[in-house]
Amino acid sequence: MLFICYPKCSTCRKAQDFLDERGVSYVFRDIKQDNPSEAELRAWHKKSGLPIKRFFNTSGMQYKALELSKKLPSMSEDEQFSLLASDGMLVKRPIFVGEDFVLVGFKQAEWEEKIK
Repeated sequence: MLFICYPKCSTCRKAQDFLDERGVSYVFRDIKQDNPSEAELRAWHKKSGLPIKRFFNTSGMQYKALELSKKLPSMSEDEQFSLLASDGMLVKRPIFVGEDFVLVGFKQAEWEEKIK
């Protein structure tokens, strides 16, 4: 399994503690050092069943600076994937990728359901 996060993010640390406390093994990946590729994002989006908007870090400074809340509705899906792949700080985190699921953001109840 793959755990993608930003180590300075408190929500990411909570998710990592959650995984560690349950003895879940995973590969750690710092989203700022190793940004997800467009191909990865497309695959995770498809596997997650979530709308692409859920992959954006809407509370991030970069998202706000680019005024993406106004721009995303008029952008094509291809443009959105390209934008996400351009900067890891635009991507919602943490992301936890399993064989048959992708979790975006940390909601403990949702993660408990997938990680047993």
